Amino acid sequence: MTSPNPLKFLMPGWFALVMGLCGLSLAWHRGQSVLGDMASGVSLVIGLVAALVFLVLFLASLLRVSRYPQALAEDLKHPVRHAFVATLPVSLLLLATVGVALGGASGGLAVGWRAVWWLGSLTQLWATLWVLSRWISPAAAAQPGQPGATGLWPSVTPVLLIPVVGNVVAPLAGIPLGIDGWSAAQMGIGVFFWPVVLTLILARRIAHSPVPERVLPAWFITLAPPAVIGLALAQMQAPLPLVQAAWGIGLFFLLWLLPVVRRMAGQPFGVAFWALSFPFAAFTTLTLRLAELQPDSRWHGLLQNAGVLLLAATSIIVLWLGFATVRGLRDGSLLAPEPVANIIPASA
Repeated sequence: MTSPNPLKFLMPGWFALVMGLCGLSLAWHRGQSVLGDMASGVSLVIGLVAALVFLVLFLASLLRVSRYPQALAEDLKHPVRHAFVATLPVSLLLLATVGVALGGASGGLAVGWRAVWWLGSLTQLWATLWVLSRWISPAAAAQPGQPGATGLWPSVTPVLLIPVVGNVVAPLAGIPLGIDGWSAAQMGIGVFFWPVVLTLILARRIAHSPVPERVLPAWFITLAPPAVIGLALAQMQAPLPLVQAAWGIGLFFLLWLLPVVRRMAGQPFGVAFWALSFPFAAFTTLTLRLAELQPDSRWHGLLQNAGVLLLAATSIIVLWLGFATVRGLRDGSLLAPEPVANIIPASA
């Protein structure tokens, strides 16, 4: 049933659509070395779609704030939804990355991409500080059951990687734009907190409580940090073994998470499913980039073929997500209150 006020339920996590589309655009752009100019054209089309989706979501979000300010306040207090606030700045950083990749870091548009990048970079830093400030707030010491506080464990989900570790996206466009120092500094924040957040997520899963079934697709976000860090290291011209190490970590996470897909299949579609898109795209891009870095290696052909297969799989995933999103918007199952029955923690 369609909600009478669908705009009220447009949480910040909808910008994950932009992240996924930008990631796919960058993956196709990297595939140009294998697939030729056709890949570049596909990348441009997807990039334009990403920019259009961002514009629509941004305007709709502004309208939501003006009409339903309490809805946004509830999102910012929610143990899981509050972390999605970082999808907006990460989307800006990725849009700048797509713009630089397709149009170059010089010329008339470079000034615009630089402005978009700085806006995304500084907003991402704010999101990190805002989320981490919750860890040292007075409520952080409270235990579940105490009045007015529930503790921090409910907020420790893979979604937390977006605001805290999302800083590693900065060098992808920052380095080509000549903002080397700040890009490296911001990446350092993400690299430092990546193992911290990952440890907390696993600690909650093993020693406390499983994440809700509704958040299950968010586990694929754990694939994104090693993939993006590998791309950033390649952008910084780091030693090849470091890029290979990042790719290896990403490969492990991909294989580790594949069984989750079967558990997700029984769930109704939700915006959380878009958590598959950007991580898959980032790992695809890293695979193709690693093949380029080893033109004379015996692994070149294997990585290149794997990259093309991953590109096809990622494209299918994003197409399916797009069609499912359109269908969900049409039948009113997306912009609606969360069904309480679907947020019961998993038993395994």
